[in-house]
Amino acid sequence: MTRTNGTAIKIALVGIGKIARDQHIPALAASDAFELVAAVSRTGGIQGVENYKTVEALLAARPDISAISFCTPPQVRYAGARAALDADRHVMLEKPPGASLSEVHALETLAQDKGVTLFATWHSRHAASVPFARAWLSDKTIKSVRIDWKEDVRVWHPGQKWIWEAGGLGIFDPTINAFSILTEILPVEVHVTRADLRFPSNCETPVAGEIRMDGPNGPLVTAEVDFLWEGDPLWRQTIETDGGTLALNQGGAVMEIDGQKQHGEAWDNPAIHGEYDGLYARFAELLDTKTSEVDLRPMVLVADAFTLAKRFDAPEFIDPSLMEDSHAG
Repeated sequence: MTRTNGTAIKIALVGIGKIARDQHIPALAASDAFELVAAVSRTGGIQGVENYKTVEALLAARPDISAISFCTPPQVRYAGARAALDADRHVMLEKPPGASLSEVHALETLAQDKGVTLFATWHSRHAASVPFARAWLSDKTIKSVRIDWKEDVRVWHPGQKWIWEAGGLGIFDPTINAFSILTEILPVEVHVTRADLRFPSNCETPVAGEIRMDGPNGPLVTAEVDFLWEGDPLWRQTIETDGGTLALNQGGAVMEIDGQKQHGEAWDNPAIHGEYDGLYARFAELLDTKTSEVDLRPMVLVADAFTLAKRFDAPEFIDPSLMEDSHAG
């Protein structure tokens, strides 16, 4: 079901909302490995391809489509992903890969049993400077890590009601990007020891908080996260080591060592770092090698933060466009 003689893999997108239109569709249009031929959406589709209302309808009508990429909110993803795997289709999951760890473990087991690929993606790991940060840190002793992950939810997630519902993660929807980078680049494992989370009175998920983590030798990571940050987003990790200070800014696009920007002109424009291009290139590699990739460490950190959380009340969250769910269709 993978490429033969350079033929593009036929792929379908499930959930045609903001993230699909902003990232997945352009990345697939630029990919030589995939051909987007169908979509599943309950509110709208994609011009120029076949559109279906349900995953089951797609599976029945198009046995030639071997790969399906899910962009739906995590709360409603499991049933469709399971149906696709059960039908011997390869599956790619937008982050976070599910609403719970147990359901993703179940999908991983099913993929293994069926002999198909399951790819739980973390797009921020494909930011331009992340592999260079990992290489630089590989032989360093980590002294401390400071994460600042702050953005305005009204700008980056307008009208997305699902994000405030149970399973939607709230501030952890963007913060899990930071955790995906952290677990990729650190040469040591970390675990959550404390989380102070602020919940709006009308929401089931947090809007801000502070999370602390230990490494093998004690306290190591402090993360301050905020979904009501005004102005330019602050997506930064600062790592003190025995060999200097590494800073990753703009979501992993820009890297500095002791205040000096690395890598030169290719890193001067943070918009050009091809995260989703990287995701689909990796998906193609997994299909070619008939392997899966399901790293749940970022999701474990989020789950542990919820488990250990001290809950604090925050004012009611008001978004004029909250009644419209623009993340997925």
